Amino acid sequence: MSKVSLVPCHGKDQKMTYARLDEDYIADFLKVTRRTLDNFDYNIFRYHFLLGADWRLSCRQMNIDRGVYFHALYRLQNNLGRVYKELQPYALYPISEYFAGKVERGNLKVMPSIQKRKSLQPPLRKIA
Repeated sequence: MSKVSLVPCHGKDQKMTYARLDEDYIADFLKVTRRTLDNFDYNIFRYHFLLGADWRLSCRQMNIDRGVYFHALYRLQNNLGRVYKELQPYALYPISEYFAGKVERGNLKVMPSIQKRKSLQPPLRKIA
């Protein structure tokens, strides 16, 4: 079952609207994937990630050997990871930036933006 979430919007009459955030994310994820990959890589993505087939079945269906399959799989994971991270205006990764907030029991809890982490500074002398 899908769930409907109440999300803020900048409308003229209303400040909140209903949306199916999970379905929107899945649709965007698949659309970006399909647009990015060629037919060969998309078939590997579909067999491995969407259908859950192991490498033996995928290689048999696509008529390729194991080495070609795994090299293509690693290449498409690398390419898609970069695309999901650099997508504008809303990156698909990290997910908190895509959703820009989380609705729990009618209250909007805005996720903090990801900040640069400070470098680790160990103590200069031994603490006894």
